Amino acid sequence: MLEVGSLNKSFGSLQALRNLSFHVGRGEIFGFVGSNGAGKTTAMRIMLGVMTADSGTVTWNGRPLDMEVRRRIGYMPEERGLYPRMAAGAQLEYFARLHGVPKADATAAMERWTERLGVAGRRGDNVQKLSLGNQQRVQLGAALVHDPDLLVLDEPFSGLDPVAVDVMSDVLKEKASAGVPVVFSSHQLDLVERLCDRVGIVSQGSVVAEGTIEELRGSADPQLALAVTAPADALERALAAAGVTARPDPLEGTSDAPRRRGLTRAVIDVAEGADDQAILRAALAAGPVREFGPRRPHLADLFKDVVVVAPQEEPRPARRGLFGRRRAA
Repeated sequence: MLEVGSLNKSFGSLQALRNLSFHVGRGEIFGFVGSNGAGKTTAMRIMLGVMTADSGTVTWNGRPLDMEVRRRIGYMPEERGLYPRMAAGAQLEYFARLHGVPKADATAAMERWTERLGVAGRRGDNVQKLSLGNQQRVQLGAALVHDPDLLVLDEPFSGLDPVAVDVMSDVLKEKASAGVPVVFSSHQLDLVERLCDRVGIVSQGSVVAEGTIEELRGSADPQLALAVTAPADALERALAAAGVTARPDPLEGTSDAPRRRGLTRAVIDVAEGADDQAILRAALAAGPVREFGPRRPHLADLFKDVVVVAPQEEPRPARRGLFGRRRAA
């Protein structure tokens, strides 16, 4: 088990981490999400021993991160840690040897992973000649080539096409099913939601929410999803007359809620004990109701609910209503 306990780290007057804590168990995929500057990369570098914390602990199976433990970790940095003028295949062999893998085994591992990740035909090419997506595949290969006991990946899906995303997702699930704990950060919250057993949301250097998607959903306010064949302004007026405020459904136009001509989708936050039938009657005043029922919040909604703006950042602009009119944030 990877255990991160009460990490603190400052850079001058900027406190990057504030008592940041979480754990990742055997065979678990843990999503580490947060806004830019939240502290994710700093925390990952401390986990790897690349950077030291001002205070706090990181242990693997109860042991501190000494050199022997670090050799058993597969790390993928957000900024590519590859040698641009070195051939991709030779580079993976080199990284495997650095982790103590014998030469013949390193060559076999390189061949296996370049084949698995779809870059076998580019083994002899210098990394700088590869597309960004193929560089990302090679970078993942560098994290896997020594058969690590723990994977720590910083934005592994960045720049990948849908086929490569599926390949990488399958690799992470396979490693987890073999008992390897996987920690990865990503701004692609749909992928995090789909892949992860648990999620930690980081804001201003602290984990402000942690748990399974279902546990995090249980902490959110109840919501109703509504789809009405009516213009957005007509729906807004009808709901306002009943004292109800709605906002556009963020899933509009996605595979979960495809865009349909003349259909307005909205989400309504409902208070405990609210009369959903009264809301339905109000919506019917605007037009035919095509969909109506409880909505399970997605990770993107949960993320927005718990992440706050850091003091040094610009304040949030006023939010817009269903129709675009400005209202207080």
